[in-house]
Amino acid sequence: MDISKYTDLAIVYASQYGLKIIAAVVIFIVGKWAVKKLTVISKSLMQKAKVDQTLIEFAESLIYFVLLLMVVLASLNALGINTTSFIAVFGAAGLAIGLALQGSLANIGAAVLIIIFRPFKVGDFVEAGGATGTVEDVNLFSTIIAPLDNRTIIVPNSAIIGGNITNYSNKTQRRVDHVFGIGYDDDLKLAKNTLMEIMEADERVLADPAPFVAVSELGDSSVNFVFRAWVNTADYWEVYFDMLEKVKLTFDEKGISIPYPQMDIHTKNQD
Repeated sequence: MDISKYTDLAIVYASQYGLKIIAAVVIFIVGKWAVKKLTVISKSLMQKAKVDQTLIEFAESLIYFVLLLMVVLASLNALGINTTSFIAVFGAAGLAIGLALQGSLANIGAAVLIIIFRPFKVGDFVEAGGATGTVEDVNLFSTIIAPLDNRTIIVPNSAIIGGNITNYSNKTQRRVDHVFGIGYDDDLKLAKNTLMEIMEADERVLADPAPFVAVSELGDSSVNFVFRAWVNTADYWEVYFDMLEKVKLTFDEKGISIPYPQMDIHTKNQD
């Protein structure tokens, strides 16, 4: 075996492509570092400009992807690869991949719609895509939602756009709705006044819009009242649960019963 022949061949290839490979590697490493820095700077500028957090997260992902693609193309160009033909090949491959990944592209399109129409933003409490919780992040493919029990739910953006979206944080005020029933033998006026007094005594319940109590139904086992109190959105859940407890305790103190469905059975003896 002629070792010198392979050595000379290696020297020829190293002289022809060695510098190009080194240049490509350097461009990629330095370029990737610069992309991260530029992404951080752009995010910082958007935060100083008080741009919506949802738009910041989306723009950060998009800027990083575009700049990194430019770095990859520059590295390939340094290797002597014709990037024009590469872009054409990349476009054809992208079309094929796009057809195979229609769902992912739909998620990207849905992310754009979320950013444009702004049905919610990061930090809002929403019900969307079968999940309920606080929006933590919106990226190109999915929306991260954290429920009250501190789980993490990753919802595809297409599932969110394709269904109903309920934003509980969009308004500054929310209405607490309950239905309370009393027995037919109980004092109706006393129960109604008691429910109104409970709401008026709570400082978190707003005076405008005014609290509301009214008989809504003469049910099979009870006389039912609608109970409506307007509160600030931040106080909603505390007031919601506190009202249930206060009504039960106050009804017990005043001897007002809260009936439950029951059935009376009468037996008849026959000889």
